[in-house]
Amino acid sequence: MMSRRPTLRDVSVLAGVSAKTVSRVVNDDPAVAPGTAERVRVAIRELGFHPNPVARSLRVGRDDAIGLVVENIADPFMAEVTGAVEEVARERGMFVVIASAGYAPENERVVVNGLTHRRVAGLIITPTSGDHSYLGHGHVRFPTVFVDRPPIQYDSDTVLADNEGGAQAATRHVIQHGHRRVAFIGDRLHIYTTRLRYQGFRAAMAEAGLPVDERLVRVDAMGTQNSTGATIDLLASDPAPTAVISANARTSLGVVRALHQQDRTDVAHVSFDDFQGAESLSPPVTAIYQDPQGLGRVAAELLFDRIGGLAGPPRRVVLPVKLIVRGSGELPPPPE
Repeated sequence: MMSRRPTLRDVSVLAGVSAKTVSRVVNDDPAVAPGTAERVRVAIRELGFHPNPVARSLRVGRDDAIGLVVENIADPFMAEVTGAVEEVARERGMFVVIASAGYAPENERVVVNGLTHRRVAGLIITPTSGDHSYLGHGHVRFPTVFVDRPPIQYDSDTVLADNEGGAQAATRHVIQHGHRRVAFIGDRLHIYTTRLRYQGFRAAMAEAGLPVDERLVRVDAMGTQNSTGATIDLLASDPAPTAVISANARTSLGVVRALHQQDRTDVAHVSFDDFQGAESLSPPVTAIYQDPQGLGRVAAELLFDRIGGLAGPPRRVVLPVKLIVRGSGELPPPPE
């Protein structure tokens, strides 16, 4: 057994080929004769040779990694997306470089440029920017997949959840349990997911022949604290809502906090996004579940297709969501 780390030269001597041929086998060059390639692989296994990732990056023009850009890695939904991307990458012997861009749109371009300069093989992006045409400025189209939200002014593979259909199902659910004064609380409407969920809410109300009371719509609840305040304001209005649809997990946590602070656990509530502990509350929170691991897994698979040379037009995959009935969404309205 060698007392030092085996080198590419050691492999070439054992296999009886040139160092250049070993390099071509390591980099999956299909032009190497099958018999020669197998002889090199046997030598690699026998010596326990591991290619230097930095050197390999310089040879093939990219790193053994893909980049993942999210708003906030601490967000539970994004953490699950990230875990699924990492699992698919590991299966292919690749690493994932993760960067949080925050909520300011201008940060996204800075983070993306940093990752491309690091020579990652491709990117998965949860976008915040309102213009992604900057991705097309290079001489070579960079493999990119967008997840959770589509790109703007740029064509790319995209993986989404059924945002509009899920919000429509949530709103139908409370209407079917007798509610007529239904509030909607969410983030800003320029955010793609919020906008589609709001559209789904309005579609369900229109389908039931119910007017949307604009006083019961709050689309400025950026985060848990703001949504708590918005919910308290709505509960104090006259007439107050008897049911609330919240547009994401952060908003939902704020709604739950306000309902409990005000001792108003009689108000029906359906959350778009499930969240940890939702089933343990009183009442347990009914939720629209979108599959973050599915989103991450499909996005990674689409990206590796492109890295592997797949051509063709951009693909758009919309994953289904489902309603999890737990109790809060089934509360009846108070008697008139």
